[in-house]
Amino acid sequence: MRVFPGAHCLLEWRSAVIIKRFAKEWPFHLLLLPGVVLAIIFSYVPMAGILIAFERFIPTRGIFGSPWVGWSNFKMMFDYPDMGRVMFNTIYIAVLKIAGGLLVPITIAILLNEVRKAAFKRAVQTLVYLPHFLSWVLLGGILIDILSPSTGIVNQILKLFGIEPIFFLGNNTWFPITLVVSDIWKEFGFGTIVYLAALTSINPSLYEAAEIDGANRWKQTWHITLPGMMPIIVLMATLSVGNILNAGFEQIFNLYSPPVYESGDIIDTFVYRMGIVKVQYGLATAVGLMKSVVSFILVSVSYMMAYRFAGYRIF
Repeated sequence: MRVFPGAHCLLEWRSAVIIKRFAKEWPFHLLLLPGVVLAIIFSYVPMAGILIAFERFIPTRGIFGSPWVGWSNFKMMFDYPDMGRVMFNTIYIAVLKIAGGLLVPITIAILLNEVRKAAFKRAVQTLVYLPHFLSWVLLGGILIDILSPSTGIVNQILKLFGIEPIFFLGNNTWFPITLVVSDIWKEFGFGTIVYLAALTSINPSLYEAAEIDGANRWKQTWHITLPGMMPIIVLMATLSVGNILNAGFEQIFNLYSPPVYESGDIIDTFVYRMGIVKVQYGLATAVGLMKSVVSFILVSVSYMMAYRFAGYRIF
């Protein structure tokens, strides 16, 4: 193949630029190295386990020695009687969490934006943000105590109004509601910070002009605040599409029990129970692989939507 002198010079120039840039930025690459190594060890090496979805896995024979069964585990997955219920629970709970996780932080951010006392505003921001740092192991124990039908403070308050005690964590009607409300309570502080940051980008002169024109606070919020927040709202909403199959394993695992499997069992808890408890490794891996493929598609679609509607891109 013929190489023109100009092309050769261009390659040399690019190589020199890359070497010079690397020599300047090598400390940053060094800082990145531990994270890359951990990602390879814990995220990419275990992907060899995908083979279990196509095998009748025998632990003593290992991944590469177990007999191959092809698509049998996937056929078993679709024929499993509880699979439809598990999929419905996952999507239902995730959609409610996404909707509440958008609506509540937006509302709180707008209300806090109206507060004029900076000290009070900072105190509220800190208080609502604190639950975000608590694990569901800790919060699960707290919720079990306060929602107890016999000694929980919530049911004690309901008794004062003549309402019969409610078994929030053992009733199939109340359990999904409890999951959604507790998840929103834990995470809305983080979203509030995001939307408060978005509010700082709105030009204050717009409010002054609206006030001169006679617009009250409600009209200012509707015609200035919400449109000003709309880009970040669209971005957060579109990115949430990728989490449609992630209904919150850690939360549900720490709160659910056999009586509420009907309304609280999701894909992740189903995989755990099939793989770890019932040692049906092939079925559990097939369900997990199916979820990963669908989630990958949804994440890709969400980023495409975020770029199209909000101009957001990661590269």
